[in-house]
Order: sequence, then C-alpha cells, then structure tokens
Amino acid sequence: MAEAHQAVAFSFTITHEGVNIDYDREVLHLVWQSGVRSIKKRITRIRNNFHNGVYPGSLRSFFVIYVIVASLYFAGIDLSYGLINYFESWIPGEQLAPTVAYIVTCGLYSILAWLGVILLQRYALKLLLMYKGWMFELRGGTGMSTKSKAWLLFVKLLEGQKPLLYSFQYSLPCLPLPSLKDTMQRYLISVQPLCDDEQYARKEKLAKEFQMTIGPKLQKYLWLKSWWSSNYVTDWWEEYVYLRGRSSLMINSNFYGIDALLVHPTRNQAARAANLVYAALLFRKEISNQTLEPIMVQKTVPLCSWQYERLFNTTRIPGLETDRVVHLNDSEHICVYHKGRYFKLSVYHKTRLLRPVELQRQLEKIMQDNSPLQPGEEKLGALTATDRITWATTRDEYFSKGMNKTSLHIIEKAAFCLVLEDTDFEFDPKDPSKLDRFGQLLLHGKGYDRWYDKSFNLVVARNGRVGFNGEHSWADAPILAHLWEFCLAKDFVSLGYTKEGNTVGELTHDLPNPARLKWDIPSHCVDIIESCAISARTLLEDVDLRLYMHDAYGKGVIKKCKVSPDAYIQMALQLAYYRDARKFSLTYEASMTRLFREGRTETVRPVTMESCAWVKAMENPNCSDLNTTSQTPHGQTSLLDLKKYPDHISAGGGFGPVADDGYGVSYIIAGENLIFFHISSKRSSPETDSQRFSRQIEKAMADMKGLIDCQ
Repeated sequence: MAEAHQAVAFSFTITHEGVNIDYDREVLHLVWQSGVRSIKKRITRIRNNFHNGVYPGSLRSFFVIYVIVASLYFAGIDLSYGLINYFESWIPGEQLAPTVAYIVTCGLYSILAWLGVILLQRYALKLLLMYKGWMFELRGGTGMSTKSKAWLLFVKLLEGQKPLLYSFQYSLPCLPLPSLKDTMQRYLISVQPLCDDEQYARKEKLAKEFQMTIGPKLQKYLWLKSWWSSNYVTDWWEEYVYLRGRSSLMINSNFYGIDALLVHPTRNQAARAANLVYAALLFRKEISNQTLEPIMVQKTVPLCSWQYERLFNTTRIPGLETDRVVHLNDSEHICVYHKGRYFKLSVYHKTRLLRPVELQRQLEKIMQDNSPLQPGEEKLGALTATDRITWATTRDEYFSKGMNKTSLHIIEKAAFCLVLEDTDFEFDPKDPSKLDRFGQLLLHGKGYDRWYDKSFNLVVARNGRVGFNGEHSWADAPILAHLWEFCLAKDFVSLGYTKEGNTVGELTHDLPNPARLKWDIPSHCVDIIESCAISARTLLEDVDLRLYMHDAYGKGVIKKCKVSPDAYIQMALQLAYYRDARKFSLTYEASMTRLFREGRTETVRPVTMESCAWVKAMENPNCSDLNTTSQTPHGQTSLLDLKKYPDHISAGGGFGPVADDGYGVSYIIAGENLIFFHISSKRSSPETDSQRFSRQIEKAMADMKGLIDCQ
C-alpha cells in the first residue's frame, strides 16, 4: 500500500477542531514540472506546425513580399489592382494616421499574396513529385537522363530551406489509382509464369469475368475513396492485413533488428542499455518537436514521414474480432523486464531527460532486485504471444480492474519496453550457429519475455549485445530501422563508454528507486498464462532461422554490372529457390510507397516469364505453391559513416516464415563487400530447410559472379 499512499498528493479531513489539510509538496512539485514540460512541448509543436503549414514558404519570404509591396505602393505603383485601397476603406480615417493605415493595408495584402505564392509553390512541387521516371532510370543502372536532371533541378528550386519532419506532408502526391484494365493485366502477368496453358486460360477467363461484372463497381468505390482520403490503401492495409489477424504476433507478424556485429563497445549490460535508452529518447524528442530531418532520396525527393508519429508511446490492444492501435502523445516512463519482474522506470528528472549515467544507475538497481516473483508474473508476456482472442478475453476478465489494470496500463502506456536478458547474444564468424541463435532470441525470445504488443522492445543481452523486436501494425520496418541507425550512431560515436565499460559522466544526486509492478493474478489465470507459454514454446521451436553472412562480395561487384543491387539479389533468390524446390513460386517482395502521402507497403511480384527463362538458362545453358518473402532494410541516413567506421555495419533484421511450407527471406546490403541474408522457415515442413536454402543462395551468388567475371 506504500505506493498508494505516495500517489495521494492532497487530502483533507474534517474533525471537531476544523478542517485538516495535508499535502505532499514533492508530489505537487512533480505535477507542476510535468505541466511545465507539457506546455513547453505544446509551444514547440505550435511553432513547428506553423512552419510546416506554410512550408516551403517562410516568414522571411513574407517580409520580402511585404517590403516589395509597401515600397511600390508608396512609390505610386499599385500591384494589388485596387485591393489595398479597398482594405483602406475598412479603416476609419479618424482612428489611424494615413501612414499607419497604409502599413496595415499593405500588410493585409502581403499576407494574401504570400499565401498565394505558398499554394502555388506547394502544388507545383506536388505536380513535380508525381514524376517517377528518375526512379526507373536509377533502377536500370543507367543513371539519370537529361530530362530527369532538369526535373531534379526544378524540385530543388521549389523546396524550402531546413525542412522539418512533416514539412513535405502537404506537398506529397496522393497514391494514384490504376485502372481496372491495368490491374487485371498485371495480375495475369504475375501468375503466368506459375501456370500451365490450361491453368492460365482458366485464370484469364476468371479475370475477364471479374472485369465485366463486379470489378467496375468496386473500382468506383476505390475511386470515391481516393478522393476523400489521403491514401485509399493504408487504412485497409493496417486493418485487414494486421489488426484483424487472430494468430500469434510473435512469429507471424513481429520482426527483429540486430546489433552491429563487428564492434562490441562494452560488456556492461546496464551501461549499454542506458546509452541506447537515452539515444532512443533523444530520437523521440526530435519526432515530438518535429526537428528530425525527413528522409530524402537523392538528397532531394522526400519520403512520407507520417509513420513516425506512432513509433513511441504505442501499444496494440487485443480485441475479439479486431485489434486497435492506441497511441499516446507522451509518456514519462519505460517498462523494464528483468528475470521475470516488471518495473516502471521514470526517464525524467524535473523537466529533463535522465542522463546515461543516471539511467545506468537506475537499471543497476533493477538488476539488484531479488524480490520474489509473484504468481503468473514471470510468463505474463506469453499472453501477448498467443492468439488474439485468448489474450482479449483474458485481458477483459482478469486485467480490467484493480491492481492488475493499473500495472497493465503502466506497460501499455510506456514509451517502449526494455528487456534485460539473462543470457548472452554471441557472434563468431567461425561458428554460424551462434549468429542464428542471436537472431532467434531477438525474434521470439523465450516466448514470454517480450511484450509483443508494444511498438518495439529494446533487448539487451547479459554481455552487452543488443537488438530489438518490433510490432508491425503501426508502421513498416524502415521506421524502426531509422531509429536503430540513430541509436547505434549515438552509442558508437557520440555517447561512448569509459575504460571500465561504464557510461560517461558522474552521478550528482540519487534518484527514487524504479517502481516494481504489482499483480494479483488468480490461479485460473496463472493456468491460462502457463498454457499460453507452452503454445508459444511450440511455435518458436518450429522456427528454423539462419543468418547467412555473404562476404565473398557485395554491391561493389554488383555495381559493375550496371544493374540494381536489389534486382540482382532477387534473381539470386529465384535461382536458389528453383534449385531448392525445382519449381517457381508466387514470390512476394515488399516495397515502400512512401513517395506518396501516407504510403505504406505495396506488393511486387518479381517472378516473370523473363526471370524464369533466365533461371532455366542458368540451370541449362543449352537451352502446392510455396511463398517467399523478401524485404530490404537499407541504411537510410548518413549517421553511420561506414567509410569512416567500417566496423559499424549492422546485420539488419528479419521475420518469421510467411507460409507453413515457404521461406521468409530478408537481406541487407551492408557496405561494399558484405550482404546479410535472414532466412526463416518451419521445421515441421518437409519441403523447406533454412540451412539448405542458405547454401543454395551462396551457390547462386557465386554462379552469378562467374557470369560477371566472364564479361
């Protein structure tokens, strides 16, 4: 009950002697500081919202327009076609001197002219950004044409100075709606390589029937939605691809990111965790203040920044039919999991962020806590690893009131979760199984030591190796990849460690201990938790994950072919898969649509008649479907300068298999001479083997290099 008493900041009692008032000055002071911080944040947001609202214009451009208008008007040249005189008629002459009236009316006209210039500039930029020819030229490896270079110059001229995170949101074009005829043609092209003549004829007939019957009606609905919404796909994608899924998130949806493998700055778990937590909170501050620089392709073409909004303070809440994503504007704490115990760790002191040295001390207090586990507490996270209906009903029955509701809300309202592992994450180039195990633990852990509903869990091993586990519904992988690049860059370059492996800095005062979360879980609920943990264990033991580090060559060799590295690797995957399964499959490749407003993910089908012919030619110079998935989380910023710090290469990340009898493959082109492949499948499938497939990729890459060497 101590926590309950401390939570009461003000109370009073009525006695025979009068009213007795009691209050806690420290708690009231904390409330005051929280209010001051909130007001400062709102003021910053208002200022930055104004900047984004007038972007690519600025206040400087308004003053330039005002000086020009006022100077010409006083010189007897009226460019307003009488509008300034009309404004003067609104102002009674006896109230303002003529000179003051001229200044005011010129100001009113200048505001209108300024807004007109902004709208013209914004829509001109939007029209220019609709052009995508430059992208196809770069993918083809031919470089930009004169036309695209001229277009790029006009885009640069129209863009304003110092854009904030959301500055380009109003200038981005909307996602175009393809015609029904084009959609049907692309569908038929994607399935033709996978069908014999009879099957293809049947699919062609069905496509024509769809195009002549219900297709036009559905197309009209899409057309109407494309006009009244910012993006006619995104909300449906989130709802039907993610939130309505009823199976476990742990393997089927969540993904992971991994540490930089060639550098190990400290083996002190608390110190490494402190630096990364601090870096993540700095990233959150830049998002909140909108000072984070938007990602720019070719340093000119902006990507949509909408998905960053829910990176922090976000949780997926289970439901019987569909889940929902809940996002808070702010959170002043993180949730820490260590050896089966949950803690609330406040990350602010007065109105400032805790420094890394202070965070390290707080985490050390958590690691020194030896209080006994409460019933059901250790494996509580297994509820978030099970099917969504079981979690939803259990949450409503046992976590909707009292102590359990309070503790659950602390987890769900946290900025993110930090997991302090009691095992080591290891990397040894001579023992690939250690890297495989590293990835497996980040993907699923023990099945109960991650809160899979949180937007992300930061995971720090006992030996200081790190990674993250991300939930997928709120955004796509590149958003977390950007955060990860930022955190690693801050950790390696800016924050650093002492010779002893501790964080840099000295403690100036002690802080209150982190609060241990309390639970009152009845025995029947404990049984449900244990059952969920067993189910999660069964799922994770079926995952066959292989992290293959291809160091024979990288994009440096691929660029000699003057082709897209992505296209090159896609062909290597097709060749490897054909050799593995002796057939082609409907391959799914995820691609971002963030060149458009609120764009998320689109599907690319790289298997074509031409690619199949090439694969067969590689096999023969004389010359039920499996699903493979690939995704490329490239480095997005210049924060990690690999030329200056070549050891700071991250191994990227991966995900579970998307089909029971298929492979899930992700890859990252890490520098000029290194590519990481993350290959997952299910051990229960007799048709797949991640180790075998990695060997097929290795052989395919070697054979393709042989073609290059022959040129």
